[in-house]
This record gives sequence, C-alpha cells and structure tokens, in this order.
Amino acid sequence: MVAIDPLNLAVVGNCEVSALIDARGSLVWMCLPRPDGDPVFSALLTPELGAAEQGVFAFDLVDFERSEQHYVRNTAVVETRLWDRHGGGIAITDFCPRFRTHGRMFRPMMLVRMVRPLGGRPLVKIRLRPSADHGARAAHVRPGSHHVHFSTGEVAFRVTADASISALTRGRPVVVDQPLTFVLGPDETVNEMPAGLSARFLEETRIWWQDWVRSLAIPFEWQEEVIRAAITLKLCAFEDSGAVLAALTTSIPESPDSGRTWDYRYCWLRDAYFVVQALNRLGATRTMEGYLHFIDNIVASTDEVELQPVYPLTGDGVLTERIVPALPGFLGMGPVRIGNQAAQQIQHDVYGAIILAVSQLFFDERLVHPGDAMLFAQLENVGRRAVQVCGLPDAGPWELRGSKHVHTFSVAMSWAGCDRLARIARRLGLAPAAEQWRRTADELRDTIIARAWSEERGAFTATYGGTDLDASALLLPELGLIDAMDPRFVSTVEAIGRELTEGDLLFRYRQSDDFGKPHAAFTVCAFWYVSALAAIGRKEEARERFARLLQRRNALGLLSEDIDPDTGQLWGNFPQTYSMVGIISCAVRLSRSWDEAL
Repeated sequence: MVAIDPLNLAVVGNCEVSALIDARGSLVWMCLPRPDGDPVFSALLTPELGAAEQGVFAFDLVDFERSEQHYVRNTAVVETRLWDRHGGGIAITDFCPRFRTHGRMFRPMMLVRMVRPLGGRPLVKIRLRPSADHGARAAHVRPGSHHVHFSTGEVAFRVTADASISALTRGRPVVVDQPLTFVLGPDETVNEMPAGLSARFLEETRIWWQDWVRSLAIPFEWQEEVIRAAITLKLCAFEDSGAVLAALTTSIPESPDSGRTWDYRYCWLRDAYFVVQALNRLGATRTMEGYLHFIDNIVASTDEVELQPVYPLTGDGVLTERIVPALPGFLGMGPVRIGNQAAQQIQHDVYGAIILAVSQLFFDERLVHPGDAMLFAQLENVGRRAVQVCGLPDAGPWELRGSKHVHTFSVAMSWAGCDRLARIARRLGLAPAAEQWRRTADELRDTIIARAWSEERGAFTATYGGTDLDASALLLPELGLIDAMDPRFVSTVEAIGRELTEGDLLFRYRQSDDFGKPHAAFTVCAFWYVSALAAIGRKEEARERFARLLQRRNALGLLSEDIDPDTGQLWGNFPQTYSMVGIISCAVRLSRSWDEAL
C-alpha cells in the first residue's frame, strides 16, 4: 500500500552510510557499502514502496491502524510508533552509530533497529529482503546461529539479532512481547549481546549529536527548523573523502511521469560550496575542512585544472550514466538512472565555486590549517582557467543537455572567483597579485553587467543577450557582483516575482528545455526569492513567505528538490541539500538577534 505522501521519510545516517525510513518504519532505501553504492534496500524505487516484496526491511504490524514518527530531540535518531486496532503497539528506533572513541570517530557501515512493545500483544511479520545488482535479483542469503549473512556481489553484510532467525528468513509472524534488536553491519562477528551493544551505541550516538547541535551558532528564531536542516546537511557529508552529496537518492522524478529522473548521490562542486557556506554560518567548520581536503585532492591530481562539475564520492573514477531496467522507479515512474551525465558536461561556474569554498581558509581564524601562499598559487591556476572560460557557452547551472549558452550565473561565478583571489592576495600582503586580480575582476564585472542586463525585460536575464528570466539571477548580490539596492537588481527581483512565482513557490525558469516545460517548482529558488526580498527592503513580506515555506516540509522537517505547486506534494531527490541550505540561509538573514529577542 502506498503512503499518501510517499516522501514523508526520515533520514538516519552517520556520514558513512545513510538510510530512509518511511512512516510505518520500513527501511525503503539504503545503499552499501556507501551512499553511492548498490541500493541493497531499494523499495523506494518501486510502485509499492514499503509494501515491496524485495529491497525492504519492514516490521509489518498485523491489523495496523495508525503510526507516528519523530526524531529524538536534536539527533539523527528516529522513532516510529505503530498501533493496531486492538490497542497493541510497537516502537521502532533506528540509528546509525556515530560517536568518538579511542581518539577517533566511530562511524561504521551499520544500521541498528530496535523494536520494543508498547502494549497489548502486537503481532509482527518481519520482512528482511535485501536486493542485489540494483534490484535485478535477491541478495544471496545464508542463515547463521544468531545472524543472517547476505551477499550482493558488491558487498557482504549480516544482520545480527536476538530475534528468531527463522522469523527473519521465512517471514513468520511473531508476538513482540519483549524488546528485539537487529544490527545490520559488516560481515563480522558481533562479540556481545545485540541488546546491550545497541543500547550503548544508542546512548553514545544521542550524546554525540546533541553535543554537536549544542556547538552550533543558531539564530534566535526558527531554531528547531535550522537544527534539523543542519543535521540533515551533516548526514549528506561523506567523511571518508570529504565529499558532500547533493542528495541521498537517485531517480525520484522532478514531477509525475516527467522523465526527469537523475542520480544525485554524488558531489557537485557548486552545491557543496553552498552547503559548507550554510554550515559555516552556524559555526560548523569541520564539514568545510573535509570538503576542502576533497577539493585539494581533485585539483592536485588535475594537471590542466580542467574540472568536472560533479565527482564520485571518492573524487576519482569515471562517472557514467546508465539506465537500470530492473527497478520500475518511484511510484512506478522511471527510468531509474545510475551515474550522471553531468560529469561530462561543461559548466564554467565550477572554477568560481572552488575558489569561493577555499577562500574561508584565508580569513577564518578558527581553522587549524589556514591558507598560505602555496595554496594561493594553486588557486591562481583555477582563477586563470575561470578567466579563460568566462564568456564561453556552457550547460549552465541547470545542466541543460541539448543546448549551450553564455549563462549569467556561470560568468558571475567566474567573476566571484577573481574577486576572492584579489581579496586573498591583499590578505597575504601580495600587492601585485591583488592589483592584477582586482583589475581582472573589475573588467569582468563591467562586461557581465552590460551583457546580462536587458533593457527590454528590465532585468538580468538567464543568458547574455537573452530574454528569458532565471531564478539564479537572485544570487547576484550574494556573490557580491551587484548591490542589492541597485535599481537593476530590484527590477530583476520584481520581474522574477511576476513571471516565475507560483504562490509561495518559484520555478527555475519557464521556458521549455530538453524535456519540455517544467511542471514543478524548484524548492531552493523560493528561498532565494525570500532572501532577495529581504535584501531589497521587503523584509516583512520575506518573513511571511518564509514561514509559509517552512510548512512545505514533510512531517520530519525535511525537503526534497521540487514541489508541485498545485498539490503541494514533494518531488525530486531527497533530502535535497540545496533545499535544506535555503532554510538555514533565510533563517540567519531574517531572524531577530538574540539581543533583540531577549
């Protein structure tokens, strides 16, 4: 049976692995051995979701009546409560262990599921049915004395339990009259009782997340919303390499039957910059430091500084795109894609995104390893490439597949890179370099303002000499290219408000692309519009819009990539880091200060 809101999902993880849990406590998405691996639990990409016969780990309560779900306060631990028609119930606690031990972070490839009775005699059928080869077949199963071994070809893992092994393998209903524990992890022996191990891991994980949240510099207003957004962004960081995922899923369509199904389980350099920027605003710098390590490895291994817009989580290897025939797709809407063709695209904004991300190393005194002249010299190579490509056609920020233009956003990002290089050089006392990069940035700015501005439209347009509007123009003051109170930017905001808004939502653009006209609003664009309204002096209107946008989140406080303006249903990959960044950015901009509020 399909849930009314199929993206009413909770996310758990530990920055090594992640999982999506639906409103009935079913594990419907988990990739192993890392978030871009084989979706061993792939029910999310079937018409039945939690009721799928394969790719699911569910606790089906007989005579189910209702459910409720919540995160444990300020953590990535989720609890789902199920009730039957007779007053019986169970509570399912899901988490991925994460805490510091022996001087290092413990974040294994592990998901712990704890089930306890709440009353009555709840009868539960356990369905543990992982898949292999992207849903093409069932995983190989071999029962043990207190565990079940699974092998997919790509990864071997086991589920260790204090429950009946035959109930796990045969799906036999059991009465839950005492707590049960299931530890899904590496194919290694668990040397202590699952219940005791899991209770200890749960307490340590709860403490770690709540301590991390306590260290955040959050705004006075919308604290709960910002905290949930920050935790979600943290969960989308793959700490082994420092990469930041755009989302944890693949192939959830942008709108019904649109064919716009993409794999977002990789690191877009542009998206990652906005993620680390948002976390930095809250004082969470470690994700940025890890991401800068990821960037450093990419740039250092690329002799000609010819950068891709998107990389695998390891930072190396070829990222090709293919269609998986075995999985029918989200609600049956395919195709399901693995990999992303964007890796082969030309997107010139990537060079500016690199420089913007690294710039903080030269100005933030909190960081252990600040930027130096050697790093600056490396960034200059990236900056020279940004100048070379500035003004050349590319696929743009929305990754158009069938056309190339000189996109305003791309050239603005090139300018931003040059501008930051001038500031860094001045900070380092390198006067000649500072003068050179300032001169280059000023020349680029004059060209961009002249060629991207349309007198006809009274707005900055999507492309040089074009007439189409694009929501990315709302970011021009954020990048520093133009003052927000400049009449040309104010006019751009007003034009975008007239043509791209749909209620409180905003489209990226209205014109047809490779797949026709878009039918869903792009979630983060609405937050960009809110920030732009505040920047041009319409702060009360911005606050009202922001409050309404927060109501668009699912029951767990999360957002996907797109929203249907007519139905309000969430669409697109989930959770979308861009969207969660929008919550943080707007809250920081719009909130009253602590001094004002107290």
